[in-house]
Amino acid sequence: MRTFPPERIVCLTEETVETLYLLGQQARIVGVTGFAVRPAGVRSEKPRVAAFTSADIPKIMALKPDVVLTFSDLQADIVAALLREGMTVVAYNQRDLAGIMAMIRQLGALVGCTEQAEELASGYEMRLQHLRSQVKDQGRLKVYFEEWDEPMISGIHWVSELIEVAGGVDVFANLACESKAKDRIVQSADVIAAMPDVIIASWCGKKVRPEKIAARPGWDVIPAVVEGRIVEIKSPLILQPGPAALTDGLDEIITALDIGCLNRNEVRFVE
Repeated sequence: MRTFPPERIVCLTEETVETLYLLGQQARIVGVTGFAVRPAGVRSEKPRVAAFTSADIPKIMALKPDVVLTFSDLQADIVAALLREGMTVVAYNQRDLAGIMAMIRQLGALVGCTEQAEELASGYEMRLQHLRSQVKDQGRLKVYFEEWDEPMISGIHWVSELIEVAGGVDVFANLACESKAKDRIVQSADVIAAMPDVIIASWCGKKVRPEKIAARPGWDVIPAVVEGRIVEIKSPLILQPGPAALTDGLDEIITALDIGCLNRNEVRFVE
């Protein structure tokens, strides 16, 4: 790392971009992933240098960053290319709520904002605990979260945990700890057997088609289909392990489940 705290940061995933903005450190960001949409002005304020599994290495190097922030094994090839260029890379790999909180605190420490990051993470943790206490004695709706449709992939760990926080139960919670999508593939018969009360879908980069989900062979007996409780949550809100999932993403789950004991005004996180 050329300077510490780093003065020039490239973020190749959405959650680190949003976290730095929330910490008031957006001036340090000199390049972002093309998928970064939060806050709204980021697309016009910051140069886009990468997709998710591909990046413009010369463009990144031209920005002379002190550090590049990446996420998961899916960016391993990008990380290797940057390391070969002598770049300092920090790779996060959070897959659950505890990991998200750790990422926020670690990133805060990296940019010299330990206290602000602690306040941010603690606020999220307090809200999650408050929600859990509200729903602990309530009957729980069974939820099938679909991360992709062909093949059908169930929700990753932080999504499964947020469903539980909101008062539901993930029907494939046994698969949620599997970090690789291929290990969370489910069959149509599995979903039918699970009989979910609510289906939540978020197909990254593709619009969810509730009518196509409802028309799947044999799914007409599933309570969620019978009652028309098939809900889309946009992927930037729920499929990035960071502030968006903890705030707007969780609010969308709460709305989808419509648990009567939850007071929307009381539980909505205010940044």
